[in-house]
Amino acid sequence: MPTNLQVQLAKRPPPGMITHDCFAVREVPLADPGDGEVRVKIAYVSLDPAMRGWVNDTRSYVPPVGIGEVMRAYSVGRVEASRHPDFKVGDAVQGLLGAQQYAVTKGSPRLVKVDETKAPLERWVGGLGMPGWTAYFGLLEVGQPQPGETVVVSAASGAVGSIVGQIAKIKGCRAVGIAGGPEKCAFVTDTLGFDACVDYKAPDLEAALKRACPDGIDVNFENVGGDILDTVLPQMNVFGRIAICGLISAYNATSPPPGPRNFRAILTQRLRMRGLIVTDWSNRVPEAIRDLGAWHAEGRLKIREDVRKGGLPAFVDTLNLLYTGGNNGKLILEV
Repeated sequence: MPTNLQVQLAKRPPPGMITHDCFAVREVPLADPGDGEVRVKIAYVSLDPAMRGWVNDTRSYVPPVGIGEVMRAYSVGRVEASRHPDFKVGDAVQGLLGAQQYAVTKGSPRLVKVDETKAPLERWVGGLGMPGWTAYFGLLEVGQPQPGETVVVSAASGAVGSIVGQIAKIKGCRAVGIAGGPEKCAFVTDTLGFDACVDYKAPDLEAALKRACPDGIDVNFENVGGDILDTVLPQMNVFGRIAICGLISAYNATSPPPGPRNFRAILTQRLRMRGLIVTDWSNRVPEAIRDLGAWHAEGRLKIREDVRKGGLPAFVDTLNLLYTGGNNGKLILEV
């Protein structure tokens, strides 16, 4: 009988890094699609910081992954069997298909067709997929940058941050990144075209950020939180906007973080801070795909994937790279 290899959640992870015993890689019978369904053979699985929160049994914007369930993940592949009129065998598609070899799922709107002639398959779970959509809506809808303003992006070499800064440049802003180490900072300025990038591992982040932002900060796109957010807050301009996309510095914390020490700046600078989840704009995804795709085709949007081998058995080790800064670009696991 044909089988399907799946990464299933075996237990809730303790505080700290995810350990191998939290997941099990299991073979299950390969299911056939029912009426209105398709079966997708998955080629690549996206690894995202939000996964750490998805496996915790706590209140969040989505229910936690259940014990014994396939690990939630954005994936991309090709339709292998279809009983849906809008999808045919061979169509390239992406969606929330999980960390597995095959997925049986409903068609639209769960699946999005992608065009391999415009970008390689893995890019559709990278800069042209969910991370790109997050950057697009998070910056433009929440940050609302205006030409001439300064936009600061933490985790600037990562999947979302790298797109945010480039969109800021497209919109006529000064883009300043925060990243870890000289190599990542050089990538942010030399390849992505940011105006400056500050190394948070170097001494005196506060002074370095002031030098990079002599006119203050109008928009902060926050992916890290912790000390980095605390450094940014006092340098925000009056009526600045802060888009909270992620707080990765605390995802594997063994004790609750103390929270922003410079919270008072939100009052004194009259800042607007808003959290964002990409599904808030799920009905507008085609708009993001259109604009991101056009900018990419014009050479104005550069995208880098960090594709790792090893298949599904390498899921845990690859995922943990996100929390140690071991990836360079959008982290993707080749199935």
